[in-house]
Amino acid sequence: MSGELSPIDKAKFAAAKRAAEYVEDGMKVGLGTGSTAAWLVKCLGEMVRDQGLRIKGVPTSTRTADLAREVGIEVISLDEARWLDLTIDGADEFDANLNLIKGGGGAHLQEKVVATASDQMVVITDASKQVETLGAFPLPVEVIPFGWQTTKTLVEETLIGMDVLGRTTSLRMNGDVPFITDEGNHILDLHLNRIGNARQLSLVLNQIPGIVENGLFIDICDAVVIGHGDGKVEVRDINEGTVEESKVDFLENDNLFSDIAD
Repeated sequence: MSGELSPIDKAKFAAAKRAAEYVEDGMKVGLGTGSTAAWLVKCLGEMVRDQGLRIKGVPTSTRTADLAREVGIEVISLDEARWLDLTIDGADEFDANLNLIKGGGGAHLQEKVVATASDQMVVITDASKQVETLGAFPLPVEVIPFGWQTTKTLVEETLIGMDVLGRTTSLRMNGDVPFITDEGNHILDLHLNRIGNARQLSLVLNQIPGIVENGLFIDICDAVVIGHGDGKVEVRDINEGTVEESKVDFLENDNLFSDIAD
């Protein structure tokens, strides 16, 4: 595997492999969406198959649910689980306080619901996702289809009073048609460049009629697992105030993720 993966893929692999160590027998685990989270699902599937790990997974998207079933993880709904021991997911950006922007894959609504229904949220990522201030990555906002253009106008007017550098908004497309989330909604991407007060912006956006949820995850993440291309892994725990480093070895027969694309 080490000869097949790019440095960024190796970093994602290392983070996923390390984060799998958080999962214990009998846990109910929220399973994130995205390429890094998919690698985590594959790792857990290997543990289920080879180590007899018994877990129940609550996926945050239909594609994660399909992958979890494929690798042998028992899939249940959040209503069935009611509460989770742990959620492991990726992020598009994170800052020093472990606040996040998520939703590049269009699943941030279910991801936020699942993460906030968990005792702990662990984010797996690579070092390129760390920023001093959130906002370089476009902020996803899920909106209902009815009157979405009016909602877009309200968002743009609201941004005038916010501490942001950019105010451009766009409807996310899937080819020639609007992108549709698992909940049947649209996504507006806000190109803000820098978000001065993420907590305030999150609260204000969710007060706009038509908005279902935004991609700012404030005070939700407990720990971040940062993978590097050489196999080094850094774990930052915001609650314990600790930083731990370890190393993941790349083995030639580690081909778990060869079929997962970004």
